[in-house]
Amino acid sequence: MNTTPTLQILSFLQTIPKGKVSTYKLIADKFGCHPRAVAKVMRYNKDPITYPCYKVIAHSWKISWYNTARGVEEKIEKLEKDGIEIINWTIDKKYYFV
Repeated sequence: MNTTPTLQILSFLQTIPKGKVSTYKLIADKFGCHPRAVAKVMRYNKDPITYPCYKVIAHSWKISWYNTARGVEEKIEKLEKDGIEIINWTIDKKYYFV
């Protein structure tokens, strides 16, 4: 696998439409890196308004960690505001974007 293409991953986040999500694994596959490398890019994202990392979830389609003071609670609020239905911490695959 290649080194982490940080700028490409951040730019990709901007292409995820409102009401859609992607997974760490789908993004990793797209950019030829490990899902943990994608998670690291999300963790150190200093501009979550420009680069909406809340739209990235676990490959199991479950809500995962979010690096803000309010954490997962804030991530869920943002996803629901985008029109994404969350049932038992899980997002239906109909919302995925690659």
